[in-house]
Amino acid sequence: MRSDRSVIRPRHATTLFAAACAGLLLAACSQQAPPAADPAAETPAAPVAGGEVNLYTTREPGLIQPLLDAFSDDTGVEVNTVFLKDGLLERLGAEGERSPADVLMTVDTGNLLDVVEAGHTQPVQSPTLEAAIPAHLRGSDGQWFTLSLRDRVLYADKDLELDGFAYEDLADPQWKGRVCIRSGQHPYNTSLFAAMIAHNGVEATERWLRGVKANLARKAAGGDRDVARDILAGICDIGIANAYYVGRMKNAEEGSEQRQWGDAIQVIRPVFAGAEDGGTHVNISGAAVARHAPNRDNAVKLMEYLVSDEAQSLYAKANYEYPVKAGVELDPVVASFGEMKIDPLPLTEVARYRRQASELADKVGFDD
Repeated sequence: MRSDRSVIRPRHATTLFAAACAGLLLAACSQQAPPAADPAAETPAAPVAGGEVNLYTTREPGLIQPLLDAFSDDTGVEVNTVFLKDGLLERLGAEGERSPADVLMTVDTGNLLDVVEAGHTQPVQSPTLEAAIPAHLRGSDGQWFTLSLRDRVLYADKDLELDGFAYEDLADPQWKGRVCIRSGQHPYNTSLFAAMIAHNGVEATERWLRGVKANLARKAAGGDRDVARDILAGICDIGIANAYYVGRMKNAEEGSEQRQWGDAIQVIRPVFAGAEDGGTHVNISGAAVARHAPNRDNAVKLMEYLVSDEAQSLYAKANYEYPVKAGVELDPVVASFGEMKIDPLPLTEVARYRRQASELADKVGFDD
């Protein structure tokens, strides 16, 4: 377990402190009226210092630092970031009431709900968050909120003619020996399998998993980008993976391996055929306010900023994740996938079946 206690402070924090001290010194030492403002000067005033907020996150710092810098520039609130690759629950448990954490940010619905169910969060009532985030993508009690979406899509050979696709189609015998996918025990797939249970029931999902396994072109292993790699290599024709990887691949350097993988595929957003109002399965990145947050107001302010148009656009263009807020401009590659209809099933309902989904994957020998 890695427990990195280092704190990353934004570059401008020292500058703001020095500027504030200099201003106080001048005010104390001089009784003269300040000189008239120069009408030609257009330098904007620095934001008023607004305290600090402590962020515990399992997200790579490089992916979110531009968002945090922009928040601090706008508000004057300094963000102290603690990156925890693993062990978030253990750290919060060890710190208890003494924890300095204000905001807890994770990826994967299950991981976020684990933090909530362990009692490490507190409810938030915010009209801003509630207006930006659809009800099925946040806790009904205000304990957690989605910040961005990770849709689980179909990668298909670019030359295949497909008008649409349902997740259930992966078990169709016409795809025997033509499907690639990562481990069934990976959280991305466990979440998808759990959603299949929620929509179609346990027995139907077990039959479906056996059918998908029978159609695999290779062992369920590797990562999502390996699906695109193996489609280019002719090992398989289709596979399930997260959409944001395609943004990374298709925006990679011309001629690079990843660019070749991305250029070899097309993306189709499947739906659940068994659902009356089917949509595409999504996982999330999300956040919650820590139970003992010493800077609660700034914690809420940060979360509200993260669903603003500015922040959601930064998310969409930097990480190729889908904005949780409607109407935000997408990266051109992500926009090329077409409009996404999100599965309306509440994420809490999907998460209920995570353990059962994992047990089913073992029962059918999905990764064998």
